[in-house]
Formats: sequence, C-alpha cells, structure tokens
Amino acid sequence: MNRIARKSGLAALALTMSLGMAACGGSDEADTASDETTSSPSETMSEEETPMEEESSDAMGAADGTFGEGCAAIPADGAGSFDGMATEPVATAASANPLLKTLVTAVGEAGLVDTLNSAENITVFAPTDDAFAKLPKKTLDAVLADKEQLTAILTHHVVGETLTQDNLAGTFETLNGDELVVEGEGEMFTADAEEQAKIICGGIQTANATVYVIDTVMMPQM
Repeated sequence: MNRIARKSGLAALALTMSLGMAACGGSDEADTASDETTSSPSETMSEEETPMEEESSDAMGAADGTFGEGCAAIPADGAGSFDGMATEPVATAASANPLLKTLVTAVGEAGLVDTLNSAENITVFAPTDDAFAKLPKKTLDAVLADKEQLTAILTHHVVGETLTQDNLAGTFETLNGDELVVEGEGEMFTADAEEQAKIICGGIQTANATVYVIDTVMMPQM
C-alpha cells in the first residue's frame, strides 16, 4: 500500500509539472505573438513615412545651390518660388518673381521675351527693382523709350553659357557682344569691374537658365 501511495504521489507531481511547463510555453508563445503584433504597425509606419521624406527632399531640390542674403526675399511657394521658377523658361520665370518687376517690363519693351525663353543654357544677371530705382527717373524713362539702347543694356546682362558658383569668377562674352567681368569667391561675387554689381541671390535655376540677382544695373560700353 505504501508503494501504491508513493506511485500515485509521483504521478500527481509529474502531472503538475507538465501542466506548469505547458502554461509557461503558452505564455512565451503569447509574448512572441504580442511582440510581432506590436512591431508590425511600427514597420508599416516606417514604410509609409519613407515616400514622404523623399517627397520633401525633392521639394527642396530647386533651392539647392542658391546662395546670398537676398534669397530670403524669394517666396516660399507659388510661381515666384524657387520650385515655381525652375519649371519655366527664364523670362516667364522672372515675371513671377516679386524682385524683378522692372526688369520684366524692360524685357517686354525690348521685345526680348521670346529670345530669352528660347535660348538654351544661358546665365542671366538680373537687376532688382531697387537696382533700377538707383537710376535717375529721367534716365530710366529715356532708356525704356529707346529700344536699341535698352536691348544693348539688357543683353549685356546675359552670358551664353551656364555659369555655376564654381566657375562664376572670370571674364565672359555677353549676348551684346562685349565682355562682363565677374570677381569673387565663395558666396561673395560682384559683376562688372566698373559697376561692381553685388550678387544678392545666386544660382537660381529656371528651365533654360541660371539666374544671379544683382543690386545694380550694369551699363555696357556704348
């Protein structure tokens, strides 16, 4: 009878241990399932955020390579923004830029809109409204009324090749057939040895041109 009792006790102990191990195993499996369930939304969120990050990077692309304190005046959105101007040829792009209203009027008066829009890989030094305001009103009115002189002045601001920040310093032939000297380095450049027009926002990209906004109208040698 004692042997029977001992056997019954061992069997009960074995059953108890078996149930305990099964319970622990079930808990481990539940924890694993819980971990997998918890990690899935995180992985899904990461996958969803990646395209948004890429989209943000693309949106900033048009501003890459621009420099100068005057760039802060360029609108953040719309046709006159860096992104907006990058999709249009240069004369059309300039018409949306709030800094270049007088230049756009002058280009229209000279009949150069189609010429500039159809040119390829050009560089334009674009005087701001404040640059034109430095000219005496009588002088500006006379220039705007003289198409030949106006054309010579405006084409003096255009170089028939792409100038980047790295190769901006040098002497270049303009569409007016004369020379334009650009001096400086880094982010500090001036155009025209006599006028010393300061580049206040450089490296703006349009569909067919690179634009450097300047603070002075440069007069060609007449």
